[in-house]
Parts: sequence; structure tokens; C-alpha cells
Amino acid sequence: MSRAHIMEEIKLMRFEEDYGSCKKKKLTQEQAAMLLGVSDRTFRRYIKRYEEEGLEGLLDKHLNSPSHRKAPVDEVMQVENLYRDRYQGFNARHFYRKYSKEHGGKRGYTWVKNTLQAKGLIIKGKKRGRHRKSRPRSPYPGMMLLQDGSTHEWVKGKKWDLIVTMDDATSEHSSMFLVYGQGKPLLAYP
Repeated sequence: MSRAHIMEEIKLMRFEEDYGSCKKKKLTQEQAAMLLGVSDRTFRRYIKRYEEEGLEGLLDKHLNSPSHRKAPVDEVMQVENLYRDRYQGFNARHFYRKYSKEHGGKRGYTWVKNTLQAKGLIIKGKKRGRHRKSRPRSPYPGMMLLQDGSTHEWVKGKKWDLIVTMDDATSEHSSMFLVYGQGKPLLAYP
């Protein structure tokens, strides 16, 4: 059972409790709506549907109907059989090229890859390492100073570079100054 189905079951149980408390005058509709996490108007709609259709009226119709975007079973089977019979051992990218060019496949690469992975025909690749690995900060103040600059329109119509020098250990700014571009100081703050 999916998370959405579980949440819907919980909503139905809570609604029944709150509806019963409203009928016994223990709660107002506003209080019951607040407990359910919906507006007063939505709670009144729930009551109307519940009284007309019972709990079935409160079910989310989208959860129980198949997706219009879902691929037909025969298409999934065709891709699975094609891979098993003719292209066993191909990786997802190579198989996708054959599937789309030679067999007229209309689905996208990601769909083909996910379908083959779901059937256990292609194993998921190892997750790659992070592009930028964080390094530990320097242990002592003053041991490493970082200097960086950025160009910005600090005054309307004039673009200057702000150069900042910062201590790696404490993040303390030791100097900041503006320059016209490559060099030439404008203002300095020691």
C-alpha cells in the first residue's frame, strides 16, 4: 500500500471521528475542520458527500484510477522481451539506441532505462562521487587566508570589484577593498 493510500485511510478515519463529534455537539464544524487540516468550506463539502454517498464519496478518485500516462503492459513486455532475446548484456544507452532506431521505439531514454531496471535486467550504476568535496577548515586562526572578488554595480552606473580577505578558521574578514577592475585600488578598509 502506498503512502498516499495510507494517508487517505487516516483522513477517512479522522473524518468519521470529527463528524461524529459534530453530530453530538462536542465540536463545531470549524473546530473539526481545523483538526482535519482543511477549511470550513471543504469540511462542509465532505459532510455533504458523506451523507449522500458514504465513505466512498470521500475517496480520492485519482488514487484508484490508472494513470493516463502509464505505458500499456504489452509495450513494457515488448521492451523486456526485446532486451532479453536480442540485446542481453547491452547497457541502457546502447540498448536505447537500438530500440529507437532499429525498432521504432517512441519512449524516452529514461523510461526505457527505468523499465529495464525495474525488471532487474539492468543493474543501477554506482552513485558517483560529489563534484566538490568539502575539506576540513584550517585548525588555527591565521593559518590560511582566502581572498576572493566579485564584480557588481556598487554605485549606479559604475561596476567595481569587491576584494575580500577572510580567515579560513574563524570566517573573520581581515580586509575589504574596492578596485576598478584588475588592480587599481578605489577604496580600502583595513
